[in-house]
Amino acid sequence: MNTEEKQVRVYADGVYDMFHYGHARQLEQCKKLFPNTYLIVGVCSQEDVEKFKGKSVMDGYQRTESVKHCKWADEVIYPAPWIIDEKFLNDHRIDYVAHDDIPYTTADVDDAYALCKKLGKFKATKRTEGISTTDIIGKILKDRHKYLKRNIERGMSRQELGMGLWEYYQLKYDWLFCQRRKRKQD
Repeated sequence: MNTEEKQVRVYADGVYDMFHYGHARQLEQCKKLFPNTYLIVGVCSQEDVEKFKGKSVMDGYQRTESVKHCKWADEVIYPAPWIIDEKFLNDHRIDYVAHDDIPYTTADVDDAYALCKKLGKFKATKRTEGISTTDIIGKILKDRHKYLKRNIERGMSRQELGMGLWEYYQLKYDWLFCQRRKRKQD
């Protein structure tokens, strides 16, 4: 069997909250590392995400389902370990672990991928500039009132939106007032 035919098992892991094109591009890079890559994607457990990163928008099931529907993933593991050890690499017959090369400091470890690098089983990927889950959440929070109004217009209750009575009616009636004024102008 020549090298082009040999299947190489590559593992990539992450939180994958609000799965976006930056995540998809990371997985595409992983899939294209070798001519015959079998890509295993690990989605970190909800418990670990909350412990080490904080609250996620999507729960573990939603994050896993999003990754499963990405064309680059051949297999998805949930829950994936926060820190990869040799047993995990051996159990899943992983040839390489792929992630961006910036040391990932977490859980009292200077670099979550140090073991993989030490074993010569690490392949670096590049982050996609201009997109991240943190950026998306920031954008939503910045324009919070626009999104609240949008969802009020679509019939969501103040309870569903986690809003106080005053804020809800302020936004709702401002919207109704604008709608009436718009109809009068037409």
